[in-house]
Amino acid sequence: MSTDVVLVDARDVQIGVCEKRNAHLGAGQLHRAFSVHLIDSDGRHLLQRRAASKMLWPGFWSNACCSHPAPGETILDAASRRLREELGIWASCRVLYNFEYRACFGSIGTEHELCHVLVAQSDAVASPSAEEVSDIKWQTRAEITARLAEPHALFTPWFRMQWQRLLSEHSGFDSPS
Repeated sequence: MSTDVVLVDARDVQIGVCEKRNAHLGAGQLHRAFSVHLIDSDGRHLLQRRAASKMLWPGFWSNACCSHPAPGETILDAASRRLREELGIWASCRVLYNFEYRACFGSIGTEHELCHVLVAQSDAVASPSAEEVSDIKWQTRAEITARLAEPHALFTPWFRMQWQRLLSEHSGFDSPS
């Protein structure tokens, strides 16, 4: 699979392609991305701890799957592909919303993404890829909200941004469409 990301404008119109690492250096270049929130039939969310080898936010907790579609790949196809590659889970996703954000990780690099936020449901047993994920856990919304309130909790900035919006604007986001 390509290591290129799709560069976009603020309206999510493709304006180019760039190697993934280069898109994250310095101030970052705006590129298309997605985040999948995976929920089981008990309403618990799968959280993943990012692998120590990740360039940005290694060892931080985040939603089930975050990545970038390859050039020419749809968000839904990319999300389903990455769920399989990162967690060994086959699930259909649906898009809830998208938003633009920029977050710097010290002097190492920056996420500047137009991020599509998706939800999927599955009770499958995850088998995480060690290259991508160092740990996983299923937690309730209350448990996640409590952990996010802890002063030294290591969560990715995009997860923090998404969580509050999911709870306030998409309270039924785990319901079938």
